[in-house]
Amino acid sequence: MKIAETANRIFRESIEKYHETDNVDQPIDNPYPSGSLEHLLYLKNWIDTVQWHLEDIIREPDIDPVKALEIKRRIDRSNQERTDTVEYIDSWFLEHFKDVQPRPDARINTESPAWALDRLSILALKIYHMDIERRRHDISDAKRREVEEKYRILREQQKDLSTAIDELLDEIARGKKYMKVYRQMKMYNDPELNPVLYKKRK
Repeated sequence: MKIAETANRIFRESIEKYHETDNVDQPIDNPYPSGSLEHLLYLKNWIDTVQWHLEDIIREPDIDPVKALEIKRRIDRSNQERTDTVEYIDSWFLEHFKDVQPRPDARINTESPAWALDRLSILALKIYHMDIERRRHDISDAKRREVEEKYRILREQQKDLSTAIDELLDEIARGKKYMKVYRQMKMYNDPELNPVLYKKRK
C-alpha cells in the first residue's frame, strides 16, 4: 500500500485550505466521502492545523489570562479529538486488514499505522511553516542558513517516515507484521478518573 503519498497530498491540501483565511474558528469543509480513509486523514490534519495556530496564539506575551485559559481548554478538547481521530484511522486499518492471516513469525510494530501518520501530519505542518520562514526577507543570513538546514532535515524526515509507513503497511498486508492497537485511555477528560474533577463532587 502506498498510503504515505496520498496522506502527504491530503495533509498539504488541508493546510493550504486552512491558510486561505488563517482563522482558527473557520469550519472544516472536508471534500472526501465520510467513512473513507481520505476523509479521516483530512480531518486529522485539520485538527492538527487549527491546534498549531492555537498554540501560537496562547504564547502571545500580553494575552489576557481569561482568554488564555479559554484557549488552553480548547487545546485540551483538540487533543482529545486528535486522539479519537487517530483511533478511527487505526480502526479503518484494522477493518482493511481483517482477512490477513499473520504468519507464525509475524512481529508487532512499536506504533500503529495511524500514530505514524499522526507524526507525518505534524511534519507536514512543520515543513509548511518552515518554508514560510525561509522565504522571509527580514532575517539575517545566519538565521536563514539555520532555517534552510532545518527545512532540509524536515523534508528528509518526511521522506524517511513516508517510506517507513508504506513498508509497515506492506508488511501487515503480507502477514509479516500484525496490528495490535492500544487505546490511549486518557484520564484527564474523564470526570470519573480525574481526581480534581471527581473530588469536587464530594
